[in-house]
Amino acid sequence: MPEQHTTTPYDALLLLSFGGPEGPDDVVPFLANVTRGRGIPEERLKEVGKHYFLFGGVSPINEQNRALLEALRKDFAEHGVDLPVYWGNRNWAPYLTDTLREMAADGRRRIAVLATSAYASYSGCRQYRENLADALATLTAEGIEPPRVDKLRHYFNHPGFLRPLTESVIASLADLPEDVRAGAHLAFTTHSVPTAAADTSGPVGDHGDGGAYVAQHLDAARVIVDAVREQTGVEHPWQFVYQSRSGAPHIPWLEPDICDHLETLHAQGVPAVVMAPIGFVSDHMEVLYDLDTEATAKAAELGLPVRRSATVGADPRFAAAVRDLLLERAAAERGESVERCALGALGAGHDLCPVGCCPARAPRPAAAGADSPYA
Repeated sequence: MPEQHTTTPYDALLLLSFGGPEGPDDVVPFLANVTRGRGIPEERLKEVGKHYFLFGGVSPINEQNRALLEALRKDFAEHGVDLPVYWGNRNWAPYLTDTLREMAADGRRRIAVLATSAYASYSGCRQYRENLADALATLTAEGIEPPRVDKLRHYFNHPGFLRPLTESVIASLADLPEDVRAGAHLAFTTHSVPTAAADTSGPVGDHGDGGAYVAQHLDAARVIVDAVREQTGVEHPWQFVYQSRSGAPHIPWLEPDICDHLETLHAQGVPAVVMAPIGFVSDHMEVLYDLDTEATAKAAELGLPVRRSATVGADPRFAAAVRDLLLERAAAERGESVERCALGALGAGHDLCPVGCCPARAPRPAAAGADSPYA
């Protein structure tokens, strides 16, 4: 029998993700959900959705969340964690509000939330918290007593997140032709965001050039680079770069873009590149298109050998990390002393997002933080 672990005060875990279309007819309605309030016409949404149509209108993110859901349930069962796991999305079925309504009907009163975003940023943390607040407000308006929700801390430096990423980078290096392998550069990628959003990411004390968003990614990349050197005996040059920019051209976003970076490396005579999307939890559409399609085509045009390493997805070590984060937070909520797992220089992050953390341009209520209207 597995050892039993108490999750008190939590009676459920919610896997909270972005969502994605699951067929051609879903693409425009999905993008309308993502861009709601911006007044973007349908014809523009169809143009934006061309990446999805290249893959039959199906984003892989929902199937990958189903796999992670099963991995979490399996890990919990094998390790004596008797806690149900639910799944809700911000922008597509199963919708967050519907899932919270179901959880309330099931009698769930205190919920731990795992967002499929490992780093601090407005879009990767606060916006999820705003969506939680919106959903809880909807339940309240319907006469349903809303459950309390607590978002688990950022896990960008948890061993269960970084070790699978390291292993994948090493596997990608090994897959390169032997004559270019030793000289290969590592390009760590994440989603570009407006520089103003990056600069105000994380707690107020972390605000500044790039904020916590850039600092956390750099810390994660350094851990991986050091581990690759230790395990292969080779010091690979590396740089942190960006992908998937989607904003207006006149607004500054984080740079350089991965395709521009590949051109620069080729001009410098670099023999090969491993693209490592450490900013993403799973191989969703932005990884499939922006790296596997667009950046890989750019590399082929340049004659530059490239490989793309895998994200953590439903790796059992990541599922174990989620269990660790859950038990850690439960113990902290019970007032117990907690040893927190973290690699790198930054240490474990906060449990409760402080006031001023990753602020929105227009203030909106956000759950699971020091400024939450829901106790």
